[in-house]
Amino acid sequence: MADRFNHLVTRRRALVGAASLAAASSSLAKPFVPNAAAGEPIRVGLLLAKTGQIAPQTEYLSQGSYLALEERGNQIMGRPAELVWLDEPSPQDATQNMRKLVQEQKVCAVLGGALSSNALAEEATAAELKIPFIIDNAAATDITGKNCNRYTFRLNTPVLVQSRMLAPYALGVGKKWYFITASFAFGQDILRSSRELLKQAGGEEVGADEVPLNTADFSSFILKIRQAKPDVVLGGLSAGDLSTFLKQWNEIGMKGKIPIVEIAIGDTDIWAVGPEAATGVYTSLWWYKNPNNPPEEKAFADAYQKKFSRPAADKAWMGWITAKSLFEAIELAKSTDPMAIIEGLENWKFAAGGTSYAYRKWDHQMLLKNLVVQVKDKITDQWDYFDVKAALPENTADLEKIFGTPEEVGCKMTG
Repeated sequence: MADRFNHLVTRRRALVGAASLAAASSSLAKPFVPNAAAGEPIRVGLLLAKTGQIAPQTEYLSQGSYLALEERGNQIMGRPAELVWLDEPSPQDATQNMRKLVQEQKVCAVLGGALSSNALAEEATAAELKIPFIIDNAAATDITGKNCNRYTFRLNTPVLVQSRMLAPYALGVGKKWYFITASFAFGQDILRSSRELLKQAGGEEVGADEVPLNTADFSSFILKIRQAKPDVVLGGLSAGDLSTFLKQWNEIGMKGKIPIVEIAIGDTDIWAVGPEAATGVYTSLWWYKNPNNPPEEKAFADAYQKKFSRPAADKAWMGWITAKSLFEAIELAKSTDPMAIIEGLENWKFAAGGTSYAYRKWDHQMLLKNLVVQVKDKITDQWDYFDVKAALPENTADLEKIFGTPEEVGCKMTG
């Protein structure tokens, strides 16, 4: 009897041990899923600069992101949700802060990447950490080109694509171009792509200057431009540097004498210039007074105006739409598992009038029309600076073509 009892106890222990081992093995095989415990808040990282020349833009980006969460009652999947905002003062510091967001704050995804130099470093870190990352502002072509990875998504239209859209306007003015661009990834990308487009059109480069970030005095560059007598100044200056350049361009008496053309204007860049000095033709993703904005975006603009007592800048919309895409993708996935969120983003769509926004599956680039906007001849409102000249491409069916084929883009998805 004792032998039989001992045999049953031994067998039971063996079965329990096997079951425990199987459970442990199963647990080890699964990826780490942050915030998985029911009732704990779902945390999403926000990685945006808090200081520097890009800060006026990131203020709006962050406000749009927070507003997207407030519209949901600060909940995702019926659970409390919160944004955790850390700084990105440099590529090195930005990647360190991304690690803090993932490893210490236990975020399930990250939004951010205000500058291309930061975003290129951040996307590599996102792939290493296996965390979904949506870049809401940076436009360097390589982000969804040769540097693409499975974990990174991007809203802003790549430099090369925006340059293709705007080149016909510049060439319509003349084929003698002078380049003044920032000496970092964004400006270098503009210089490279625009030079090639000018060459293809049989145009002439009459001068080029690459200037460091936070340049305070552009007078020597402006005098060189005046002496070169180009048909067009093709700009590639970022944020506050563009504002400073346009103010000094006006002070030296150049406004209205040589047209300024540049991609990816930020509303805060032109608002900082003031109505007397503002000038130029630009590409933009969104304009709060565009009559063709769909109803949901008009409602967003109204909500932003009510909350902040000023119009929604393009960057506020960019923060809002990227955050909205992430929150809805998590809902679609019904999970905070990284790969489930990625699949949710790959299948996310937003109906927008006669078209829709979506991330292209093979490079995670959002496909959407870009606006061509021109500064009004006479500005009577402190916010209303632009006339919308076009939404490109005119035919929605041409989006895939203008954003490029896999061979042209160079994305070979990893991860």
